[in-house]
Amino acid sequence: MRWVSSTYSDGQGGQCIQWAPEYAAATGVVPVRDSKTPSGPVLTASSDAWAAFVGFARRDG
Repeated sequence: MRWVSSTYSDGQGGQCIQWAPEYAAATGVVPVRDSKTPSGPVLTASSDAWAAFVGFARRDG
């Protein structure tokens, strides 16, 4: 699985999440992880739930 850092990450190894867009496109499941702990837990959400979360973050960010 290829992981991509969020464009909202600070770029200095701090507040950074990663997601796997190719996996999400193929399965409809969006995996998200903390880039500082790549072997740690992965949060998954449906594509619809993830889109709602991102929309909420954009409005309130």
